[in-house]
Amino acid sequence: MVPAETGIPLMSDIHPFRGVRYNQTIIRDLARVVCPPYDIIPPHMQSALYERSEHNFIRLEHARSLPQDTASENKYTRSASTLAHWLAQGILTVDEAPAVYLHDHYFPYQGQEYRRRGIIALVRLEEWDRRVIRPHEGTLANPKSDRLALLRALQADTSSILALFEDADQRIASVLTAKEKDEPLIHFSTDSGEKHLLWAITEADMLAQIQRNLAHQPLYIADGHHRYESALAYRQEQHKKPVKTSRDEGFDFVMMTLVDFADPGLVILPLHRLVRGLPAKKLDNIRNGLSSFFQIQDLPFDSPDVWSKVNAFLTEEAGQENIALIGTSGKNLLLLKPRDFASLKKFLPGSRSEQYQRLTVSILDHVILEKLLGLKLEREAAALAYSYDQLDAANMVLSGEYQMAFLISPIKADVIKRIADVGDRMPRKSTYFYPKLPSGLVFYRMADN
Repeated sequence: MVPAETGIPLMSDIHPFRGVRYNQTIIRDLARVVCPPYDIIPPHMQSALYERSEHNFIRLEHARSLPQDTASENKYTRSASTLAHWLAQGILTVDEAPAVYLHDHYFPYQGQEYRRRGIIALVRLEEWDRRVIRPHEGTLANPKSDRLALLRALQADTSSILALFEDADQRIASVLTAKEKDEPLIHFSTDSGEKHLLWAITEADMLAQIQRNLAHQPLYIADGHHRYESALAYRQEQHKKPVKTSRDEGFDFVMMTLVDFADPGLVILPLHRLVRGLPAKKLDNIRNGLSSFFQIQDLPFDSPDVWSKVNAFLTEEAGQENIALIGTSGKNLLLLKPRDFASLKKFLPGSRSEQYQRLTVSILDHVILEKLLGLKLEREAAALAYSYDQLDAANMVLSGEYQMAFLISPIKADVIKRIADVGDRMPRKSTYFYPKLPSGLVFYRMADN
């Protein structure tokens, strides 16, 4: 549809919703009950969150599996029972008025405090080919099947998708600045030094301004591609049922946290690759193989300011395709600078965009991991790990847990936008938006909206 007053096609369809939140007269310390999103919760953290509070959101977001689980009694059905029980007991309550929620997330990083400002809202689901919602990374089947099973059981979005928008004239920012003068609904700090504030925007004029300024632009998924595709699959299932439905059912929308591309708190980290399980012969030959494609410089680990030098190399203006390698020697890192792009391009997928081919992570995955090391990335999960922390990656190699770590530079927000705008996707695990959005501040239950 093209509105007469602008001539610009409508795109993103944003709506307020009646959010479900913890009842703070019963749950006094929200820091004890919020949890990370499912995809960064390993088993030991899951156990710790269960112990942290009997009402920790882990029981909805990523419940435990049990040996005796069946098709009719499993972690998903237990999550549904827990949700119903907490609502009945008043542990969780549903807000009376539909709202778009303002979320300020303060966090420390590298000695500085940042604030990432987001708005939590419902967004109409659109198929990828409509180009209204634009992805930037690939996905896998297993995480999607897990989130789809949880959607079927709860009919709720327990964790928010992180998406990006443009607010060049700061019209949305002006609304949020006005709202922050009010007393927040939620204000608490965590043991890790993070702080969360949440406001409910229910004023009609404010909601209209947010909707109006987002309506004529696409949204770019930053984190939550699997959740979005699970929501699409669930919507498709529901519309296929022999029951008459409109196009404004609860399952036609998904909960997102929308952040301005230019937000100073939008911290995007790289995901460094770690490798293990390679035969000794492959390790012995890696330097020779790399020398065909890269100029190699040795940097001793005991060099003064070694990590500053590594970061300067990875982020130098003319060296966005530079890579640092730990693991071929106990004493040195190797700094890898491409000799020329033409020699690399022969081993990059010809069907992909030039923006994709120029990514450091694409060169690392296709030329080094696949061609030189012979790894099949989609099939060799046990041989690969990912870390956004350079020192963590280095320590995993120096301890012998992994044989090599490949360090890369962060991908900038404008690169993410360019990749998405040409309809391409980066390799999986290309970006890490730090820190992850918490689960349990507020969530969307379809029955309430």
